[in-house]
Amino acid sequence: LVPIDFSEDSAAALDLAVEFARRFDAHLVLLHCYQKTISELAAYDLDASDDFFHALKAAAGKKLDAVRDRLRGEDLTISAEVRASVPSEGICDTANELHADLIVMGTRGISGLKHVLVGSVAERTVRNAPCPVVTAKGSYSR
Repeated sequence: LVPIDFSEDSAAALDLAVEFARRFDAHLVLLHCYQKTISELAAYDLDASDDFFHALKAAAGKKLDAVRDRLRGEDLTISAEVRASVPSEGICDTANELHADLIVMGTRGISGLKHVLVGSVAERTVRNAPCPVVTAKGSYSR
């Protein structure tokens, strides 16, 4: 299972996961989770419409499909999924449902003070995952 947030670290994790998949003849599942809450809007008494979240899911799916399409020549079995979920929970739930053997993910997504207050997705995933988690930082060279 490879969580993708379209960051440099998730790209490095994907490169590493591709190597693992080649060596172990494994199926790759790409996953993008987006949260269906926008807390900043509450301060303005606004609520995001279902159309907004439908568009968000479609845009995420299109970007995830582009990632999968770039790997077409790799001779790998790859599927992709987009979920409306808190990322760490969606990652762990998906790993559970798929009986994933391994999660390969980037280390960074939140930094600075916000990181101190809420912790990173990678940290929460490592703590709660039903299987081993390998993390990658920055660019990975084969």
